[in-house]
Amino acid sequence: MIIGVPRETKNNENRVSLVPTGVAALTQKGHKVIVEHDAGIGIGLGDDDYANAGAEIAFSISKVYENSDLILKVKEPLPDEYDLLREGQILFTFLHLAANEELTHILLKKKVTSIAYETVRNSEGNFPILTPMSTVAGRLASQIGANFLQINNGGKGMLLGGVVGSEPARVVILGGGVVGINAAEVAVGLGANVTILELDPKRIDFLQNHFGTKAEIIQSSPQSISDAIIDSDLLIGAVLIPGSRSPKLVSRKMLHSMSRNSVVVDVAIDQGGLFETIKPTTHQNPTYVVDGVIHYGVPNMPGIVPHTSTYALTKQTLRYVEKIAELGWHKAVENDQSLASGLCTADGMMVNA
Repeated sequence: MIIGVPRETKNNENRVSLVPTGVAALTQKGHKVIVEHDAGIGIGLGDDDYANAGAEIAFSISKVYENSDLILKVKEPLPDEYDLLREGQILFTFLHLAANEELTHILLKKKVTSIAYETVRNSEGNFPILTPMSTVAGRLASQIGANFLQINNGGKGMLLGGVVGSEPARVVILGGGVVGINAAEVAVGLGANVTILELDPKRIDFLQNHFGTKAEIIQSSPQSISDAIIDSDLLIGAVLIPGSRSPKLVSRKMLHSMSRNSVVVDVAIDQGGLFETIKPTTHQNPTYVVDGVIHYGVPNMPGIVPHTSTYALTKQTLRYVEKIAELGWHKAVENDQSLASGLCTADGMMVNA
């Protein structure tokens, strides 16, 4: 099979979908890998690194798409790439189609077989590709929130952990899953006053045992969310319903109760976001202000730590890429329920509810 690795086109997306060791693993099995010029530049990998591993270097993105059976990416194709997709091609990447109707229709119209990283689910019910990126995003959420609480970035001028004689910032996290627990770990580590709101009773028990007295764990409800965010300095949205659009848990009226120059970071933005007032932003222009509250809605947060993110991501994706390349997508999804759960479109049909 011919595997194509285009350079990512999303704003400040510095990750790459395959590293040279992955190229070597595939080419040694008789597959061909085409890598776009400078695809790995964001993590310090040059064309020679890929060529020495057995890749062919293409000097335009169109050459990658034209000649590849399987397109391997990190983030979803952007509109400039839509015309490059073709019937029968396989696309393996983060897709988040529940919040992207336009791309969904393109994949159906072009009869592209798409498999989404974020819905690949193993027999234990875990998401092996999504989890490391959720971990990164969760840890970044508290770091980024702390940064925008600084007065030079428009915030209140608060140190997340405070100091003697000054209260620590109050961090409220909606959701206690992978993103939420990692955001909380960082915020607790920095000395913040942390509250996590979670819906699942079993997860609440786990979080209480995990954090002890270091964080307050509250049963999530519209009222408890409303009450918790009134005094929050940093509000982090961390709820994921796999494959579904994010629920709008926080209305504009609720956000209006937050004090001026507070910060909200919505990690769920790639699925539509949890806040009524949130919209996608970019690493270049990451924030905007509504009712005095700073909003951060960058959908590719791990892109600013590409070295960490790329190696964590490709460690998980390579085995699936090898299976698709060896068997073709039909047999691959028949033989691997994890891949089957990730299948979104095939033969012009939507196959994932």
